[in-house]
Amino acid sequence: MRLKSIKLAGFKSFVDPTTVNFSSNMSSVVGPNGCGKSNIIDAVRWVMGESSAKTLRGESMVDVIFNGTTHRQPVGQASIELLFDNSDGKIVGEYAAYTDISVRRQVDRDDGSQYYLNGSKCRRRDITDLFLGTGLGPRSYAIIEQGMISRLIESRPEDLRVFIEEAAGISKYKERRRETESRMRRTLENLERLTDLREELDRNLKHLQRQAQAAEKYAGLKAEEREVKAQLLALQWREYHGDTQVAKAQIDELAVRREAERAELERTSAHIERLRVELTDATDHFNDVQARYYTVGGEVTRVEQALRYEQEKRAGIEQELDNTRGSLAEASGHLSADRERLTMWREELVVLDPELQRQRAIADAAGQHLAAAEQAMNEWQSRWDDFNQQAAVPRQETEVQQSRIVYLEQVLRRLHERIQRLESDRNELGESSNLDRVEELEATIGGVDARVIDGESAIKQVSGSIVAQREHIERLRSHQDDHRSRLQQMKGQQASLEALQTAAADAGETEVLDAWLTEHSIQHCGAVFERLSVQEGWAATVEQVLGKLLTARCIDDVDQLVAQSFAEAPAGACVVGASEDTLATDNSLAAVVTGPTVLRQWLSGIFRANDLAKALVLLPTLGPDASVITPSGEWIGRGWARTRTKADASMGVIERREMLAQLTGDIAACEQQLHATEQELQQACDERLRLEETLDTAQAALKQAVREQADFSAELKTQMGAIAQDRQRRGQLEADLDESRQQFESEQAALIQARAQLADAINKMESDGLVREQLLAERDALREAFQSAREQAREARDEAHRSDVRAQNVNTQIETVASTIVRLEQQVTQLESRRRELNLLIPDSTEPDQALKEQLETLLSQRVEAEAALTDARQTASDKEHGLREQEQGKMAVENRLQLLHSDIEAQNIKQTERHIRTETLEAQLQELNKTVQVVVAALPEHASEPEWQVNVERLTAKITRLGPINLAAIDECARAAERKHYLDVQNDDLESALKTLENAIRKIDKETRARFQETFDQVNAGFSDLFPKVFGGGTASLELTGNDLLDTGVAIMARPPGKKNTTIHLLSGGEKAMTAIALVFSIFQLNPAPFCMLDEVDAPLDDANVGRFARMVKEMSDKVQFIFITHNKISMEMADQLMGVTMHEPGVSRLVTVDIKQAAQLAAS
Repeated sequence: MRLKSIKLAGFKSFVDPTTVNFSSNMSSVVGPNGCGKSNIIDAVRWVMGESSAKTLRGESMVDVIFNGTTHRQPVGQASIELLFDNSDGKIVGEYAAYTDISVRRQVDRDDGSQYYLNGSKCRRRDITDLFLGTGLGPRSYAIIEQGMISRLIESRPEDLRVFIEEAAGISKYKERRRETESRMRRTLENLERLTDLREELDRNLKHLQRQAQAAEKYAGLKAEEREVKAQLLALQWREYHGDTQVAKAQIDELAVRREAERAELERTSAHIERLRVELTDATDHFNDVQARYYTVGGEVTRVEQALRYEQEKRAGIEQELDNTRGSLAEASGHLSADRERLTMWREELVVLDPELQRQRAIADAAGQHLAAAEQAMNEWQSRWDDFNQQAAVPRQETEVQQSRIVYLEQVLRRLHERIQRLESDRNELGESSNLDRVEELEATIGGVDARVIDGESAIKQVSGSIVAQREHIERLRSHQDDHRSRLQQMKGQQASLEALQTAAADAGETEVLDAWLTEHSIQHCGAVFERLSVQEGWAATVEQVLGKLLTARCIDDVDQLVAQSFAEAPAGACVVGASEDTLATDNSLAAVVTGPTVLRQWLSGIFRANDLAKALVLLPTLGPDASVITPSGEWIGRGWARTRTKADASMGVIERREMLAQLTGDIAACEQQLHATEQELQQACDERLRLEETLDTAQAALKQAVREQADFSAELKTQMGAIAQDRQRRGQLEADLDESRQQFESEQAALIQARAQLADAINKMESDGLVREQLLAERDALREAFQSAREQAREARDEAHRSDVRAQNVNTQIETVASTIVRLEQQVTQLESRRRELNLLIPDSTEPDQALKEQLETLLSQRVEAEAALTDARQTASDKEHGLREQEQGKMAVENRLQLLHSDIEAQNIKQTERHIRTETLEAQLQELNKTVQVVVAALPEHASEPEWQVNVERLTAKITRLGPINLAAIDECARAAERKHYLDVQNDDLESALKTLENAIRKIDKETRARFQETFDQVNAGFSDLFPKVFGGGTASLELTGNDLLDTGVAIMARPPGKKNTTIHLLSGGEKAMTAIALVFSIFQLNPAPFCMLDEVDAPLDDANVGRFARMVKEMSDKVQFIFITHNKISMEMADQLMGVTMHEPGVSRLVTVDIKQAAQLAAS
């Protein structure tokens, strides 16, 4: 596998579509700094799936798109395509059959990145999976850019391990392990959820089982209850049915009585109608008399109201005049009294003003005396505060010393207890009795060490067998892959040939012809080419001659077909007779053909010649219709000639048929070989599994021995530590005792000092007590003087306030009375004016109502006459009404009796209807219970009674009620829950089995990874040790593992250049680091050569001598690895077979110029 070309478009500085072809394994990219050489390496890294813009020297992924210059506009898309030659089949899987593999990545400014594999859109993961194990990738050791050498050397051991893993091809195992761990996590999560579901379902199932038992019991009681209820309903039906017959006779009797009452009611109604007519006439006469009476009465009422109004009017005026006179006298009295009070208030105010001034002067003097007393009190308070501050010092000192004495006494007590405890521990501590156990453990550890050595020897032996078996398996797998690749290639070729054969067989009008033959019930024997057999070397010639006749259909009787219906055949129809013979010819084309007779007869006129010269010699000797043809396709006759066309020159149907037959046999043989290889591979794998199981057993035994060794060693260490700890404990106790005694003496001295300071402070507090008593006595005297002054000031202030309030009240009274006097004067004036107006309204006549009284007497006599007539008319109407009322009461009595009868009948009918409805209801209820009335009644016991059966029903109902709420669906739910529980149990077992399978898979992956890593590490280390002296001209170097676990151990580089001590690579110079890194990378290439290697100015830190050695090493390895290197060094350029110059003639735009060194040398030589 090698890189054939790179196609760049819109990528960084390569804005124009550019194709970089790599025709040799030594291609050098040269050019000035900044012209875009490194962009080629960035393009390869990017198309292989690099997702970090920083690694590509950008801030975001769109920075790889050409961003424009001063003369060019930015583009919207960048595209890179790598074309690989896979003719050696290094790429396995579904793309193993492809000789060319195209990988393309495209990015738009708005749409993101897209990947294409052989023109088909794919995922980034598909690209990375394609190159897994090949040494290629966005960050593999096959692409070494500027500064990567120093980063490679200075990287951590864990990062350096990645290159060994890529060389070992275990990156795919790590990916599988990550996927397996992810599946394990998901499986564990599913298992946890399933466990929760099972536990919840188990609890629900127990609950449902209890509910199902209750439901079954409920169903039994319910069935018994239905039976007893049916019998009770039948008893009730029988009782209601008997009552219905009795009630029917009663209803008939009531109907007869109702008819008699109806006849009586009709007679009474006729008499009432006659009385009503007479009453109407009497009522009309009464109404006329009453109308005259009311008219006279109205006139009387009108005259009486007019007379009453005049009288009330005069009384009102006289009453108002009396009121006005009273109000006037009252207002005059109030006015005189208010004037007297106003005079009195003014005199009192003159007396109050001097007293008010005197009270205010007394209050001011009392306030000054109070201020002086308050000042004296404040001065005393200041002296008291100063004294308290001075007196607080000895008091605080006393409290401090008391607390200190208590603390020191507690410390001394604890120290005394600690000294006693330490002395007791020292006395109890004796010599350790662990020496015997130490000797016993040393003897046991010796025996376990021997078991460990034996186990390691067995594991080493089995591991060697496993490595050999794995190599054998790898060889078998390689053979298996070869067989599969060859089988796939042959099947693909077979499919292509069959498709071409099918296409050739269906060409032209053959499909239409087949349909026409089928429609006319004509059987054909297939195409002509299927029945022809041609000698080797003449198949193409026969196809050239027969042409379209090869796809003609063979039938038994052509003449009959032509005679009957061939005129209706589709256009272009071609049929040939199917009969064959053994016609013998000497040199005609028919001699090399076996097939239908008609074709052989036609071919018998065409003769064969080995070349054109012999054909020209043979043609004159033949008949006029004969012709000659050569194997190469020259066909000549008398007056004409023809050569083979391009279509004739390609493989024909006859050759394809023969090749298909050969391919079928080859495929069968290849499948047999593949089956045998797979069987042998399965046997080898089984043997490897057996050895691995043996290894696991040996490792388990070794692990057990190592565990015992560690346990005994730990116990031995514990015993030795106990002995040392006892000795150390004794020394520590002695030191603690000395320290505690010293501290005890020191604390005792401090306690004595604290007690002395406490006594001094107490004496000082006693002297301060005398001063405090003097200050308190002075305070009491000042407080009494202050209280007296404050009392005098308050009394003076209150007296002045009362005088002030009295003066204000007098002023207020004066103002109020003055306003009242003004108002009363106005009121007296108004009352005088009203009294004069009322005097004018009183009439002068003594009898003002005489005319109205005379009119009233006349109307009263008329009303008496009308009233007598009205009484007579009323008596007549009353008599008539009384007679009518008696008849109506008789009618009402008849109607009441009729209504009672009707009500009785309706009540009986309603009861009868209720009985009927109740009977139907009972029948319906029995039908709901799937019972028939007659059957249940017939089955009732003779002694059956409704109360007894009612008690039975209530008893059963009580039993059902005691069962509580019943879930009738619990039985089905319990069955479904049990079924689901079984299903979940099966799922749980499957998940646990899957988890064990995944764990076994991880263990197998880890085993395979360890084995491959160890094997690869040893090989890379050996290659690194061999290449280092070649690169440096001497010295030694090696790789070392930094950990014990091969799954995550790091890799460190140890190097010793010629004439120097062995040291780590970090202490080497820049050139030595670069050469060491080159040696390491090339040792990896020797083990697992990547298809190509890209070097970006790797030789920059090297001198000419080291560049020469580097160039020669690259040249040697170019037989296996394709090198593409960027350099500025002439020595490196001279080693290249192809030079590609990158220029930037236009600022910001890179262009490529390619030169083949050999062709250039030939041109220079010529």
